[in-house]
Amino acid sequence: MQAVGKKNKLKENGIQFLFKYGAIALLIIIILYFSSISEAFLTYANFTDILRSISIVTLLALGVTFTLVVGGFDLSVGSTMSLSTVVTASLMVWYEMPLWLVIILPILVGVLVGVLNSFLIVVLGIPDLLATLSMMYIVAGFHRTYTEGYSIYNNMPLTAGGTAPGQLSEAFLWIGQGRMLGLPVPVWIMLGMVLIAYVVLHHTRWGRVLYMTGGNAEAATLSGVNIRKVKFAAYVISGIFASMAGILFTARVGSGQIDAGAPMLMEAVAAVFVGYSVLGAGKPNAIGTFFGAAVIGILLNGLTILNLPYYAFDIIKGAVLVSALAVTYVYAKKRFTQTG
Repeated sequence: MQAVGKKNKLKENGIQFLFKYGAIALLIIIILYFSSISEAFLTYANFTDILRSISIVTLLALGVTFTLVVGGFDLSVGSTMSLSTVVTASLMVWYEMPLWLVIILPILVGVLVGVLNSFLIVVLGIPDLLATLSMMYIVAGFHRTYTEGYSIYNNMPLTAGGTAPGQLSEAFLWIGQGRMLGLPVPVWIMLGMVLIAYVVLHHTRWGRVLYMTGGNAEAATLSGVNIRKVKFAAYVISGIFASMAGILFTARVGSGQIDAGAPMLMEAVAAVFVGYSVLGAGKPNAIGTFFGAAVIGILLNGLTILNLPYYAFDIIKGAVLVSALAVTYVYAKKRFTQTG
């Protein structure tokens, strides 16, 4: 009996260790492994490239984080990013609008998608997954219809005849391609948004209200919290982050690519759930989300250096997500059993 008890204790301690430090241990192992097989991996230039590559995914994932904090889930962020991408490019290439409008109008598009999601979920009472899945298809169809199925680029031929009059300006492209103080501008934008999200979620009253809403909506209501308004705000914030990701993507690649956000949706979701277990947080959080995006970004960068076929990357991403979910939910089940 003593041996069995000791074995169970070791198993429990192992699960607890994996929950708190598993993601960090995985990151260290990945870095050590790829550093041992490639001299190009552990360099400043490569790590700045990794940070730049995860900047867009991190913005998407921060939006998903806010919806998960309130007990929801936004599947429409990828389509919203795609719509924002083509709207951003079209405003310059088709309509030659000034930079400030090129930034503001796509963000308003994200706000609109967030409002529609909130209406479906909060007012009509449709479950989050079903509502945002529906919006994912609607927004995806709308952005393809808007562009007639074409990507948008400088001086592109128009279906009505002639060529587009405008171009993406140098000032706009600097947002995605420029450097500042030795780091790419997208990295500074990402770090700034992560910091703002962290402060809001963990050091403001509103952040506590968000977590209270997601943790126990009934208790939040009894405490005087208007959970409908809180959920409404969370989905609007998610739309804003998705639009920012679209703007940044356009500035990064220099064109408006259709379906740009589709492949990034699952990376964003994986980043959020990997972040659950960073230092034992056990809940969606901004720092964990950034860390999760970094784990996935570093892993994919190393696999690229190894010349692994790109079509195998989804297997790796899926395995990382399953591992993170397994550790998180096994630990949660153990803790619930002990307190129950």
